[in-house]
Amino acid sequence: MKRRDLLKQAMAFAALASLRTSQAGAAETHQLAESLLGEKTAPPWLELGPAPPETRKGNMLFRKLGRTGEHISAFGLGGHHIGLVKEEQDSIKLIRSAIDRGITFMDNCWDYHNGKSEVWMGKALRDGYRERVFLMTKIDGRTKAGRRHPD
Repeated sequence: MKRRDLLKQAMAFAALASLRTSQAGAAETHQLAESLLGEKTAPPWLELGPAPPETRKGNMLFRKLGRTGEHISAFGLGGHHIGLVKEEQDSIKLIRSAIDRGITFMDNCWDYHNGKSEVWMGKALRDGYRERVFLMTKIDGRTKAGRRHPD
């Protein structure tokens, strides 16, 4: 796929995702796909179905996470970005501030900054903060043999 095509599809995806809440939206999705992508029907990756139900607590939106039954914030905080912060204390402050403002979904991986992101997030989640979030972590590889750990 050429870069231009990828960017075109990404722009179409962003525009079309907002239309997926109704049957009328489905019809508009196909019209917009034709306009933006030059295709008569929306590509399969745009057939998203209806948007998940949302609830609001204060200024934060929450959605059910798949079949887990968990309700998490529609916005999350990724561990990769935590490791870009220069000082550990600033990273901890950032994470706790996000949680205090309603973000309940945290994502991390031990590959982020050679494990630094997981260590810093772990420190930030002390003192009761861990109980307030849904924490997801990833590993390298898709098999036990394919995984890699920084140790």
